[in-house]
Amino acid sequence: MKKIEGNIVDVVAREIYPASLIIENDVIVDVIKNNNIYSEYIIPGFIDSHVHIESSMLTPSNFSKLVSKNGTVAIVSDPHEIANVLGIEGIKYMINNAKNADIKINFTIPSCVPATPLDASGACISAEDVDKLFKSNNFIGLSEMMNVPGVLAGDKEVMEKINSALKRNLVVDGHAPLLIGEELKKYIAAGISTDHECSELDEAREKIYNGMKIIIREGSAAENYEKLKSLIATNSDDLMFCTDDSHPDSIIKYGGIKKIVKMAIRDGFDIFDVLKIACINPILHYNLNVGTLKVGDKADFIKIENLKSFEVIDTYISGRKIYQNNEFSKSTDSTLHVNKEILPNNFNHDLITKDQLVLSVNKNIYAIGVIPGELLTTKNKVVVEKSDNLESDISKDLLKIVYINRYSNSLPQVGYVVGFGFKKGAIASSISHDSHNIIAVGCSDIEIEHAVNTIIKNKGGLSVAYKKDNSIFTDELPLPIAGIMSNRDGEYVAKKYSNLSKLALTLGCKIKAPFMTLAFMSLLVIPEFKIGENGMFDYSKFSFIN
Repeated sequence: MKKIEGNIVDVVAREIYPASLIIENDVIVDVIKNNNIYSEYIIPGFIDSHVHIESSMLTPSNFSKLVSKNGTVAIVSDPHEIANVLGIEGIKYMINNAKNADIKINFTIPSCVPATPLDASGACISAEDVDKLFKSNNFIGLSEMMNVPGVLAGDKEVMEKINSALKRNLVVDGHAPLLIGEELKKYIAAGISTDHECSELDEAREKIYNGMKIIIREGSAAENYEKLKSLIATNSDDLMFCTDDSHPDSIIKYGGIKKIVKMAIRDGFDIFDVLKIACINPILHYNLNVGTLKVGDKADFIKIENLKSFEVIDTYISGRKIYQNNEFSKSTDSTLHVNKEILPNNFNHDLITKDQLVLSVNKNIYAIGVIPGELLTTKNKVVVEKSDNLESDISKDLLKIVYINRYSNSLPQVGYVVGFGFKKGAIASSISHDSHNIIAVGCSDIEIEHAVNTIIKNKGGLSVAYKKDNSIFTDELPLPIAGIMSNRDGEYVAKKYSNLSKLALTLGCKIKAPFMTLAFMSLLVIPEFKIGENGMFDYSKFSFIN
């Protein structure tokens, strides 16, 4: 039996009072109010209601270390990224690794592997696979249903996946950017209950009106809080918070869900509404086994300095203090003996040559238009001089973008993009949603060649290449687990990633998160213009245009 004292923030009762929590084993057995004066506050732990752990480039156990020190006690994780690389084998890897994590990691089953039939992924998860996975009882729902056309058409395979969850009374998450009107109603009627892709307030309001829960996202690339924040005051019962995709340097600097909570409090929203969204609503919606500071609950909570900074003093999971004052309690080694571990991967491509990147153009071309802070892109018409090989036009911020299937030895697909701002150099990555093929952008073919070949040599990772004094210099972050995750700890990966991002900025890049932004240039299910397996992709036509 243990006693924890402080100012209890009772989110459900909407009151704050001094009290002692009495904990026996992993459960709160009593809450005893008193008249003591405390400077510290005890609140329910934060819950990230939709996150791809793989986007942090960390294993679940190492991801746990970063977020728990910032007050997150549980997450709803979609292992969609590794599933696209390794299929069921990748999902099992995540579940097994998560057993060594301190926080409560709840998994949903990826619904769209590949994201569309137009993608080239390393694996496929069928409706039959989904049903078998549900029988294992390791999952709390079906992950984001990105195949909106399939839902609207009543596609047999899509509907079987959805019904596998619904017949077990489990949640089906949505993914429906800009979907409104009668098509939205039909999408929701299929049994889909959430959306984290809202980028406009009216869109979110319409989805709530029709019965959806809106997950306000604030990640490394997509930042939707500012446009949606007014819903906190009007629709707190219908909201949750998520990071979706965050790199480790962002988690260390801003704190994940803690960042959104601090922003909301700074903006004057009611503390109980904010914490209900951050700590309570996900438990209710997903039926999570996470405590809310009530007698009989699991002892999952955090002790913080105050209700503005939310600096975490202690983090408790199931009654065990896992973090205290910048130190972690003794627990399972988060490195998982990586030197002895067989690291799963799926990578098969020869080195490329710059001759494979040649692209002739006429006077008018279409380029991907990057929108800072959004996953959405635009289709930009750019007037250029006729050329046998246009490598870039720095004056127009026009750069070459390259996509390469890493699962087969096929030729690169080449197009153009505006908005990155590079004046020289190139960056490349094997993190490209959702199939995680190689994606690169740069000012010259030789720089792109070196950036891409660094990725191929490492069988996955991030790289920067740039010309200096007639030589090519490169820097890199290898990602040996499925080509998308490191076997190193969060601090190491964050520092290395931050250095690569800073290097990109010195080369002129004006995007705050260049690698995260680049990773979404091949995500065909997000409007409006992308690059993929057969060249440039027009979302409005839902087809490749060359």
